[in-house]
Amino acid sequence: MQFLISVIDDGTGPATATEDAAVDAFNTRLQDAGQWVFAGGLGDPGPASVVDNRGGSPVVTDGPFVESKEYLAGFWIIEAGSRDEAMALATEASKACNRKIEVRPFL
Repeated sequence: MQFLISVIDDGTGPATATEDAAVDAFNTRLQDAGQWVFAGGLGDPGPASVVDNRGGSPVVTDGPFVESKEYLAGFWIIEAGSRDEAMALATEASKACNRKIEVRPFL
């Protein structure tokens, strides 16, 4: 099963050198265990744009789709045998990056 592990930032700012090192170690552990699919960090939501082309013509809005103090700062896509295993990995991810984490299965 694949899971999306989302990193939620609440405005704490960029990662520290200690957090970067912990995330690198977590990434290596996932890769060594064959659980790594893909991961990436995302920039600040300030320069984001939202595109809505559900109507007659596209509407582009500057800024994030949700005005909130919290935002998606990065993610991992992992392989896990169960939701419990994904939750255990998410617990490690939260510790490594020092951020809240959301876990969601792929359909």
